[in-house]
Formats: sequence, structure tokens, C-alpha cells
Amino acid sequence: MPFGYASPEQIMRDKADYARKGIARGRSVVVLQYIDGILFVAPNPSRALHKISEIYDRIGFAAVGRYNEFEELRLGGIRYADINGYTYDRSDVTGRGLANLYASNLGRIFTESIKSLEVEVVVAEVGDTKDGDAIYRLTFDGSVFDEHGFAAMGGQAEAVVGRLKERYRESMSLADALDVALGALTEPGGERPPVTQLEVAVLDRNRENRKFQRLTGARLERLLTQASTPPASPETPSSSSGDSPTPPPTGPDGDVDDGSSPL
Repeated sequence: MPFGYASPEQIMRDKADYARKGIARGRSVVVLQYIDGILFVAPNPSRALHKISEIYDRIGFAAVGRYNEFEELRLGGIRYADINGYTYDRSDVTGRGLANLYASNLGRIFTESIKSLEVEVVVAEVGDTKDGDAIYRLTFDGSVFDEHGFAAMGGQAEAVVGRLKERYRESMSLADALDVALGALTEPGGERPPVTQLEVAVLDRNRENRKFQRLTGARLERLLTQASTPPASPETPSSSSGDSPTPPPTGPDGDVDDGSSPL
């Protein structure tokens, strides 16, 4: 046996361990469905380097790992979407097609290159209804996972997924979904990152044409405040001696503000 020989199995294991360690050093990203679309949340102190981006009309992209590597994947996905949308039809550009493209490129690089990419990617597509939404998570070796409801990657992904399973429920409002995502990204007993260090975006099925929108500034602060405000519980009439309970009103005057007014 020649000196320095390593079996293919050992080489693949070493590549996989190397990629996992690099991805784990990044901060986690959470992608989850809410009643009107798909929400992306990532702690990110940088204002110039985005971990969450738009790929096409209905398709969003999120990644963790080495920025230069997943940025190249993002740009390749945009070129693929633009060429196919122009050559055929915009409806022919799908999240599944983009996920297959990324899976092919990641798998080829993992098997043929000396160093695998230290990235993990989510491709999400919003449909006309909740049943039409799709979330695909792709790992460094080209494996594709069709996620349902939510996905997490990077950092302590297993712990984040565990907290998501405890709190996630279907058809949440945007404010509730943001609260669930931040709760999953925060260690028990830890403090949530400030607004200035959060990157938040949505694929909103109710928007015309392009569905992708970043949430920043006053709107994001309003959503965080709305999510952190517990619903008011009805007061119980006092039954202490000497005080007669106040009878409930027979009917409210005007409209009742139940806290669910639109943003």
C-alpha cells in the first residue's frame, strides 16, 4: 500500500467533519411558515452582509457558513432563475428546481474537490395557499431535506429545532411566528438579540408580484412589541365582603379593540 494512502470512506468522513465544524461556528438561522407566508429570522450584526436574500418572485434564500461560498451559490441561483424565467416563463422558475441545482453543485464539489463547501442552505417558495409553500434545506454534501413547517441550520441547530418543536403551531400570525423564532434562537435564560442585530424577512403571499420583503425599523419593533405583549385576561369580579360585584355591561358602545387590528 503506498505511503499516505487514505481510503475513500476516510476522506469523505474528514470532509464532512471539516464542513460541519465550519457550519457550527455560524449563528443559527430559522425559517418557518406563518399564516400569510414564510418567515426568515437570523441574528446578524452586519448591515452589509446578508444571510437572507431574494432569489426570484416567490423564492427566498437563507444560508449559514462561509459568506463568500454561499454568496457565490446565491448569485448562481439568481442567474439560473433569470435565464429560465426569460427563456421560458416566470412560472417555470420553482423552488424545487433551484434546490435541485444547488444539490447537484454541492454534491459535485463535495466529491471532487479537496475541500467541501462550509455552507448549509434553505430555499423557500411561497405558494398561493399554505399547502403550496415549500421549504428545502440543503447540506454541504448535496443532501436535500423537504422540511414541513420550519427549518433551522447552523450553530446549535439541534437545540434550536427542539425549541421550535415545543412552540411551533400552524397558522400563526406574523408577530407570533417572530416570537417563536426568537425564542428558539435564544438560549434558555439568555437575552434576545436587539433589533439592530436581527435580520428578518418574509415571503408574503398577499403581496403583488414580488413576495419578498425585509422587515426593519419601526415595523420590526412594532412586531416585537406586539409579540411580547401578553393577551389581556378577563378580570374576575371581587367577592370580598362588603363590596358588591360590578355587573357586566349589557353591550359595548362602539367597536371593541381586541388587539388584533392590522399593522
